[in-house]
Amino acid sequence: MTDTPTGAPTGAPTGAPTGAPTGTPTDRFRALHVPGHPLLCPNPWDLGSARVLVSLGFAALATTSSGFAATLGRPDGHVSREEAIAHAAAVAETVQVPVTADLENGFGADPAAAARTAGAARAAGLAGFSIEDATGDSGAPVFELGRARERVEAAAEAAHAAGGDTVLTARAENYLYGRADLADTIARLQAFQEAGADVLYAPGLTSVADIRSMVESVDRPVNVLLLATGPAPVELAELGVARITVGGAFAYAALGALAEIAEGLRTSSIDGLWTGVQRGRAAARAAFG
Repeated sequence: MTDTPTGAPTGAPTGAPTGAPTGTPTDRFRALHVPGHPLLCPNPWDLGSARVLVSLGFAALATTSSGFAATLGRPDGHVSREEAIAHAAAVAETVQVPVTADLENGFGADPAAAARTAGAARAAGLAGFSIEDATGDSGAPVFELGRARERVEAAAEAAHAAGGDTVLTARAENYLYGRADLADTIARLQAFQEAGADVLYAPGLTSVADIRSMVESVDRPVNVLLLATGPAPVELAELGVARITVGGAFAYAALGALAEIAEGLRTSSIDGLWTGVQRGRAAARAAFG
């Protein structure tokens, strides 16, 4: 646990760390992971949303597989490796902050696929990327622990070979698939740590006790997915979390706003539209110049 458990999250204007990290995007990204002072790392879904978030003062960004898929009119899980890498690289080129990419399960079941994905992320100059242990098979939604570890190990070797330091986030997906097994989730994160992961992530945990147990059971920075039923950022800081992301929430919120005002247009009930328009126009002008 951290010596300063009440530290405000970093990454936003009200919580930026004293003395911004310097060096390469990867160096800067690593330095922003401080247990107890979590990096607020929101998830843009396109280039415009990325620039808006940076204009608001966030110090790093993470792509979202579901949000990006939505921009293509597809459900989550229906984007190729090439599309995901190109999208993340475009985001990284558009902004001046480190970008980590959501690369799903590495786009293949075997360790070689995870290694290819890691190599592509590194070649694209990304500060980091994530690999999850989800299979894509509803009958057996997560890989067996041994195979899951082999995949993380292969990704870590590709990310860190020959002096490379691309930040690998290894994800344990149990809770997203109705497998609320904390012991197995922690065992997976510990195995991923031993396999070379730099950051650990088990999306779906909402219990303060469970999150505390997870953080205290590993020796790597921990990312937590912010959820409506889970702790707030300040509470997560007190638990020693090092990074907070929102997944596809911002993208879905934008689509929800679109659906709401579009339905209002059909029913001649658009009184709330103009406030959102003014705020969005101002945000775009501030971000795009």
